[in-house]
Amino acid sequence: MSASEYIKELRSKVGHMPLLLPGVAAVILNECNELLLQQKNDNTWSLPAGMIEPQESPVQAVIREVREETGFIVKVDRLLGVFGGDGFCFTYPNGDQVEYTIILFKCVVKGASESEVDRETKNLEWFSKDDLPKLELPYPLECLFDEKESAYFMN
Repeated sequence: MSASEYIKELRSKVGHMPLLLPGVAAVILNECNELLLQQKNDNTWSLPAGMIEPQESPVQAVIREVREETGFIVKVDRLLGVFGGDGFCFTYPNGDQVEYTIILFKCVVKGASESEVDRETKNLEWFSKDDLPKLELPYPLECLFDEKESAYFMN
């Protein structure tokens, strides 16, 4: 069952009530320490990210999402942090409410996929810390660019 089928099934039972949804996101830096961002069709900027599908591990999910949204094949390097709470809650135009808990991984590009990038992606661009546009979700800058050994957790 895909994530969208799973959500559709849940919505048939709970309507617009808030759903707590697990997701993943990838921090991918190039050799110039620039961050890869995805511009979506609604013109918002985001890390490559998405929901964990039923029966899928977080690592499998981030590898799949990066491939689908960027065309890159990545290796997960390490856990950067876990985020949720304020700023990670949304009410969609149809009234559906969600609260995401995002597991953030640092990933390294290993190659390019033969498959086509999904229609959700309008543009991919590399950004320095100083030129970073406003992101759809409020990840801390120090987590996106710093090379700390330990994972970052928001209180």
